[in-house]
Amino acid sequence: MEAISNDIELIKNQVVSNYQVISLNIDGITHEESMIFPNGEANCMNWILGHLIHIRNPFLNILGEESVWDSEKFSCYNRGEIPLDRKDELVNFEDLKSYLKQSQDGLEAKLNTLNSFKPEMVKDISTLSLHEIYHSGQLGYLRRILGKPGAIK
Repeated sequence: MEAISNDIELIKNQVVSNYQVISLNIDGITHEESMIFPNGEANCMNWILGHLIHIRNPFLNILGEESVWDSEKFSCYNRGEIPLDRKDELVNFEDLKSYLKQSQDGLEAKLNTLNSFKPEMVKDISTLSLHEIYHSGQLGYLRRILGKPGAIK
């Protein structure tokens, strides 16, 4: 049995930890609250969560798994989009939570079957992990802006 490489263990830990941080930060947020744009323009919590899921799809694809949604249908969550201009297309927050769980289950299941990453995958995987960490922190600030207590103690 081949030993599991450190890069797999690092990414598994980040995927699980990121999911915990994201889940804590979105806990108790209603759809209405998720649609509030701070300062009337900053990205709302709904868009950030949807964007995280949107970018998790390439992560799943790199690992050989299917996306949890059709990127065309959910293009309002793509990088570079202006959420305020497309707010009528944003998905119900509870549905987003369900897609997040699906993506998490897919990532964890696949990572648990791998012993190592192909060298050409490492840069993309590390960049996608950094992307998640970045936006997870934004959810924490948005939670506070919405008047909720901080979730990470």
